[in-house]
Amino acid sequence: MKQTWRWFGPDDPVTLAHVRQAGASGVVSALHHLNDGRAWPLDEILKRKAGIEKAGLVWSVVESIIVHEDVKTRTGRFRELLENYKASIRAVAKAGITTVCYNFMAITDWTRTDLDFPMSHGGTALRFDMVDFCAYDVFMLKRTGAEADHPADRIAAAQARFAAMSESDRSRIERNLIEWVPAREFVYDRESFRRMLDIYGEMTTDDFRSNLFAFLAEIVPVAEEAGVRLAIHPDDPPFPLFGLPRVVCRASDAKALLDAVDSPTNGLTLCTGSYGASGANDLVAMAEAFAPRIHFAHLRNVTREPDGSFHESEHLDGDVDMIGVVVALLSEERRRKAESRADWEIPMRPDHGHVLLDDVGKKVNPGYSGIGRLKGLAELRGVMRTVDALRP
Repeated sequence: MKQTWRWFGPDDPVTLAHVRQAGASGVVSALHHLNDGRAWPLDEILKRKAGIEKAGLVWSVVESIIVHEDVKTRTGRFRELLENYKASIRAVAKAGITTVCYNFMAITDWTRTDLDFPMSHGGTALRFDMVDFCAYDVFMLKRTGAEADHPADRIAAAQARFAAMSESDRSRIERNLIEWVPAREFVYDRESFRRMLDIYGEMTTDDFRSNLFAFLAEIVPVAEEAGVRLAIHPDDPPFPLFGLPRVVCRASDAKALLDAVDSPTNGLTLCTGSYGASGANDLVAMAEAFAPRIHFAHLRNVTREPDGSFHESEHLDGDVDMIGVVVALLSEERRRKAESRADWEIPMRPDHGHVLLDDVGKKVNPGYSGIGRLKGLAELRGVMRTVDALRP
């Protein structure tokens, strides 16, 4: 697989020189400073691309051209914003970047309650704690209808935990849940977040799924014409949050969206950690079933807990059979190569990583520390080389 690395641009504490030292050859990036729904100018894309290439790397994947909330709800300026999205697709294609990862999560991006969960090895990980989330949803945000979305025993545990929290603990959880997310076009506070929840109002899962399919119906033909592969990222975590609809959580969701616009252009980002946070998803089976439509892979692992909580584990440990997933993806690459496809190589990146060694105490983008991802990439590279060496 094409070994890539997510890079947030010139302000990323992990530099392009570090990316090369980690052994990656491709970069996954976006114009985060312009990611507010406007059309990306070609000259800005080429400027970013030139900087990446000057460092001896290739811009392999755009992650992400943001899908504006107006587009997801089909309200406000959604028609103008859809045209901007099409223009951005055409522009990145002109720059020679042919894989675009995106998500269709309502309001939130990936969501964690704890960005510095202590691990036994002395480093830290990302964690989603169901009781902490309930405490925020019910007792801080005080979302209308929140009590109906949580079982009584969880609410009781959340009430006790909330009462024991200091003000700094409460502020930290709120910041983690709604104020900080990488690559978001702006930051929410509690009141603006409530207003966004009101916009979604009575929207059902079926309504939201219809909006996703309508988005695909317009974007996929543009991407086909431009020669771009679209790769939707699953919901993270893969279950409802804040009463919002979630439509890319399970294998059945992935199949439905691929069937809705049945084009090779319309594909998936196989994020093993996002799908893997639900025990209902068999990641090896999904890698095998959807192999022809997997255009990008995020490889990370999670350890699940009985109440739905989880933390991000070592890349080769946890509840996802990572070796089985890698075997399936390499098998698909061989199939594509046998067809003499120029695009046979599937870009992958080590997703997230523990904060380890000299990164402890440093400023890092949560989930995107340098040393933790380097460790993950090295482990995954070892698996890939072993599988290749042992294949018939």
